[in-house]
Amino acid sequence: MQVKDIMVQPHKIDKSDTISHALDLMEKKDTKRLLVVHDDQMLGVLTMRSLTEQLGTRKKLSKPASSLHVATAVSDNFVKVLPDTDIKDALTLMKKKGGVIIVSNNGGALGWVTPKELMETNHFTGFTGEIMERSPITVSPSDRVSHARRLILDNNVGRLPVIENGKLVGIVAEEDIASAMRAFRDLVADNQQDSRIKNLLVGDIMTRSVISVRTNTPISEAVKTMLEHDVGGVPVLNLEDELVGFLARRNIINTLAE
Repeated sequence: MQVKDIMVQPHKIDKSDTISHALDLMEKKDTKRLLVVHDDQMLGVLTMRSLTEQLGTRKKLSKPASSLHVATAVSDNFVKVLPDTDIKDALTLMKKKGGVIIVSNNGGALGWVTPKELMETNHFTGFTGEIMERSPITVSPSDRVSHARRLILDNNVGRLPVIENGKLVGIVAEEDIASAMRAFRDLVADNQQDSRIKNLLVGDIMTRSVISVRTNTPISEAVKTMLEHDVGGVPVLNLEDELVGFLARRNIINTLAE
């Protein structure tokens, strides 16, 4: 099978559009990444990770998202391949580089392959506990959102389980942080932002109804759960409902590549 057989059409945005418009478009199209173009030229990818980074940058904190442009947050986290590239080779590239596979011919983007397409078109054996990340990074509801943002960026993860009194009580994802930072910029006056940002806590923005799996959940079932709920990762619990790991898309891609 070749990448052209499973590629999908990316949603596009111009580099001159605002970050505010990008977030609205992502929500409308139910996607966490956009292809950035200008004058029909492909420039890169806009990801929820790059938006999380830009919207929390202190030196730009006083500017609303409607005055920041997509060009400031373009990511080069992609690999270009030809349409007849074998999916196995694409998997190896995705494992090495991360991001997405852009299917290109003569410089233009014909489509792209994200982890979602690879998860939909492959079969899995084994159990979640065998491939999960052990001892995942966590936060508490009382942690500052700025701290959670820093953990996500520094550790290159998309979401963090929220633990209180030893129990899983929520999850905070980069899209939660990006949305919160956007609202914060729009609602809080410039001269109050430095002091008020410290009062924005994980418990204020986290998702409380957490989708999770168990160590003995078949990988195929865990993948199905992630696809059905459109999440990039799920906490893994043991039979005592204790958090013992986290299953992210990268674990699944790495398993496929191996």
